[in-house]
Amino acid sequence: MADERLRVAVIGAGAAGLCAAHHILAKQDLFAPPVVFESSEQIGGTWVYREAPDMTEDGFPVSSMYRDLRTNLPKEIMAFPDHDFAPSLQSFIPHQDVLRYLQSYAERFGILEYVNFRSLVESVKPVQSSTEEERVSWDVTIRRAGISAERVTERFHAVMVCCGHYFDPYIPPIPGVEEFEGCLLHSHAYRSPEPFSGQRVVLLGAGQSGIDIGLELSAVAEQVFLSHRKPPLSCQLPENLLQVPVVRRLSRHSVTFEDGSERQIDAFLFCTGYNYHFPFLGDDVRLRKDKDLVYPLYKHLVHAKFPTLFFIGICKVILPFPLFDRQVRFSLAVLTGSCLLPPTSRMEAEVEAEYQRFLAARERPKNFHLMDSLQWKYNRDLAETAGFPQLLPVVEKIYEAIKVARKRDITGYKQMNVQVLGPEEFRMEKETG
Repeated sequence: MADERLRVAVIGAGAAGLCAAHHILAKQDLFAPPVVFESSEQIGGTWVYREAPDMTEDGFPVSSMYRDLRTNLPKEIMAFPDHDFAPSLQSFIPHQDVLRYLQSYAERFGILEYVNFRSLVESVKPVQSSTEEERVSWDVTIRRAGISAERVTERFHAVMVCCGHYFDPYIPPIPGVEEFEGCLLHSHAYRSPEPFSGQRVVLLGAGQSGIDIGLELSAVAEQVFLSHRKPPLSCQLPENLLQVPVVRRLSRHSVTFEDGSERQIDAFLFCTGYNYHFPFLGDDVRLRKDKDLVYPLYKHLVHAKFPTLFFIGICKVILPFPLFDRQVRFSLAVLTGSCLLPPTSRMEAEVEAEYQRFLAARERPKNFHLMDSLQWKYNRDLAETAGFPQLLPVVEKIYEAIKVARKRDITGYKQMNVQVLGPEEFRMEKETG
């Protein structure tokens, strides 16, 4: 007898993909075992550190992880709701501990046997049904690493895109960049501070990676210039870490900023984020995707035209693992029919209305998927609509408290330790000794 359970392809075995696989396996009466496609040879996605920042020998992308990264959020709220970090760990942990956590998550929930390693997804194509009432299916074609001629196509009822958006660096055009003779790279390729010892370095961008890398470099560089257009950081910074205006142009050995000032420099790092990039999706998917926007996604998650295609983790400035958990549970509720979506035309209209309201508020298009404090209402909406448990209120409280601590003491907030006392209470204090 044919297996009538829903068959779901999961693209990527990072945190989002592992979460998707876990929840699919938890509903084996409705779903066939997940088929997870992972281009590398191990799970973990962006949490896998590789010394070489280039593509693998098979042409597969590598993560942007650098050697000494510690999380900028405490483990007490980073965890998936059903799997805690080891309590013995400090609150702000090195990337190796996060990878070990994901490995323990995969082992506990029996995910590894469903991961197809060294399998690069080359295309995801919609297969139209003969009647409007039936859902669109998907043909997923993958290439096995090392055997360029071996391509396999399988059909699925649904696809969850869980490959993240930290592998296609965005490099803005800067006049004179081709003239610059110093070290020029994107933060994606940054691994450690030692190569910049004694140098004068400009970092363009003051997001979390720009600030973290700037602080690392300040310990070894002669001078670090953090170039950005945000409100200045008001906390104390290392003496050799200066905030400067955005860059006007580069020349052979110098940089000119918007205020007309000029500095002699040795290295220039783009800390300018990443493009949304899904090379396996063609025009037939009818998706607008560029460096800032994936459109039209209902609830930043469901393809409004093809609501069996889901994008887990598109949102920016979030508490990642809990939000992935919310999005996956919502997506599976949609597939099982326990959560009914509006008609396609209405979803498209709602996405367009939301985008126009966003632009009317004079927001920058690049921030459409940016959540930050908006994520709490978003998470509650997903849980309420699909009927699964809400996150504990203490999660939001700790996240917002860490934001305040980070703003006050960017160099020292990772020395804080957090203790959850109850569903709504916590204690946060600085390490001593």
